[in-house]
Amino acid sequence: MKDLKIIIESLVYISETPLSVNKLKELLVDVPEKDIREALAGLADEYARRDGGIFLAEVAGGYQFRTAELSAPWILKLRGGKPATLSQAAMETLAVVAYRQPVLKLDIEQVRGVDVSATLRGLLEKNLVRIVGRKDVPGKPILYGTTKKFLEAFNLRDLSELPTLREIKELEEAESLE
Repeated sequence: MKDLKIIIESLVYISETPLSVNKLKELLVDVPEKDIREALAGLADEYARRDGGIFLAEVAGGYQFRTAELSAPWILKLRGGKPATLSQAAMETLAVVAYRQPVLKLDIEQVRGVDVSATLRGLLEKNLVRIVGRKDVPGKPILYGTTKKFLEAFNLRDLSELPTLREIKELEEAESLE
């Protein structure tokens, strides 16, 4: 159904966050999930074949239009800014949270060997980390986990796409050979 593709393309385009199949099913009440998935796959294929400046990506449990990496310098110039970066401390803290979630601040500090209060606060403000609950022990310490924005920022569909320790070591070895 050609109209379905047009409608889904428009909805994904205007959505500020990745649009999930479930959300599309809520919006397109009478459309079977199979048809929605086929339309998304068709759109993704059309944009990939076009090999243009934007493409349809599956990230953070939904679909979102992304720009080609080749365009990054010009997009940044247009927006008049620098790419958002994280400090080494923030990246290390975020990695511990991502791989060990749900995780306590104390556990992060044991891995990193330093106080992470300010770093965690910054990651919470950037919405890359969230409070996922409290551990059922005396004092009820806070448990942290990653957010959908984390998945978006790192172009991941879900946490299973995080590189394994083996893949990280292979990358490090390859980089040391260069």
